[in-house]
Amino acid sequence: MGHGHGHGHAAGRAADRTRLRWVLVVTAGVLAVELVGAYVTGSLALLADAGHMATDAGAVVLALGASYVASRPAGPRSTFGYHRAEILAAMLNALVLLGVCAYVAYVGLSRLADPSPVEAGPMVAFAVVGLVANAVSMAILNRSDTGSLNLRGAANEVLADLVGSLLVVLAGVVILVTGWERADAVASLVIAVMIVPRSLVLLKDSAVVLLEIAPAGLDLEDVRRHLVEVDGVVDVHDLHAWTITSGMPSLSAHVTVTDEALGDRGVGRILDQLCECVGEHFDVRHATFQVEPLSHEAHEDLGEVH
Repeated sequence: MGHGHGHGHAAGRAADRTRLRWVLVVTAGVLAVELVGAYVTGSLALLADAGHMATDAGAVVLALGASYVASRPAGPRSTFGYHRAEILAAMLNALVLLGVCAYVAYVGLSRLADPSPVEAGPMVAFAVVGLVANAVSMAILNRSDTGSLNLRGAANEVLADLVGSLLVVLAGVVILVTGWERADAVASLVIAVMIVPRSLVLLKDSAVVLLEIAPAGLDLEDVRRHLVEVDGVVDVHDLHAWTITSGMPSLSAHVTVTDEALGDRGVGRILDQLCECVGEHFDVRHATFQVEPLSHEAHEDLGEVH
């Protein structure tokens, strides 16, 4: 059961890498187009979007690298492998994105006070190219079903680019129709404001994994109740749950079992029932149980270190 799950996770990660490579190609192309567009038109919104695209290109490279590192086999010291590299990449993506937001907000406020002339027609044309390309990238990333935080980090940035390109188009249209050049700065500020909440959510989710907090939706008291219902189990203690990486929840527990149950079924059968319990009810496929006979409970209390 564990082997099959690991194989599926590896296959999903490989498919995610292919998606990221395609997105990197599209992102690099849009970055070049928007840099030229920002130079030609003088648009701050287009320049901000180009800067964000540059950050995204770096983030996708980082995500690809993290995915390759995460696929490396476990070693004598890295007993869980390098799965957490994906989580670190997701956290770094969120932090970099917040930095970009701060820069865009600063320049946007400056432009509100002192607007600069903008070539609105070419600005709209360049932004439309970015809009279409970002929509293609989002479609590629949304085909993934692995739930990877690493991929979510890349998808959040592409989504922010998609919204940013749309805002640049709208700002250009406003300038064309009304001549209000501050629309360029306003679009930049809106881009920054819309990116911040998604970045904070990604940062929080990454921190939850790194701090080994129990996965969302996994009620440990509910887990305990289900385990105690297994025939022969009288107590469950030292119950811990954490996430190795996206889609890989893990669990460990000490399980006290009657001596009669151990004698009748043996440790192997009891372990099978415990694994089936958490696998079927909570979809936890990586579980470790220490089975203890009831007669050993007093000895464990004597040897426990706090």
